[in-house]
Amino acid sequence: MPWLEPLLVIGGSVLLAYAVALASLWLYARKNPGAVALGDALKLLPDLLRFLGRLVSDRELPLRPRLALLFLLAYLASPIDLVPDFIPVIGYADDVLVVALVLRLVVRASGRQSLERNWTGSSAGLLLVEKLSGLAPAAPAD
Repeated sequence: MPWLEPLLVIGGSVLLAYAVALASLWLYARKNPGAVALGDALKLLPDLLRFLGRLVSDRELPLRPRLALLFLLAYLASPIDLVPDFIPVIGYADDVLVVALVLRLVVRASGRQSLERNWTGSSAGLLLVEKLSGLAPAAPAD
């Protein structure tokens, strides 16, 4: 069984990386308990889902970010998560992390214009999406 040792090493590495990710999320949640209030997240959710749907159907976006958005929507709809949602605090942190990573990829590939063109929610929601995307808020127009 020459394949057993590499399989055990790979499996152990994946479990170790998963444990480190869980510990990191837990530490972040403990240090930043009010990073995003649950009420704010619930208010943002419909706007964010509408925004993601508009981005997927935006023909001006390149194919790679649109595929990443489809993956994101499938991941959010899936009952299988990196961290089960019933675990307090960090259960939803993995979802926020995946959303932030995909939004960063999309914004880097398409620019702020696509974000502003497709956002139909509140300006406070747009500020939060810009923060998740790694953008500095847009300068107010004179």
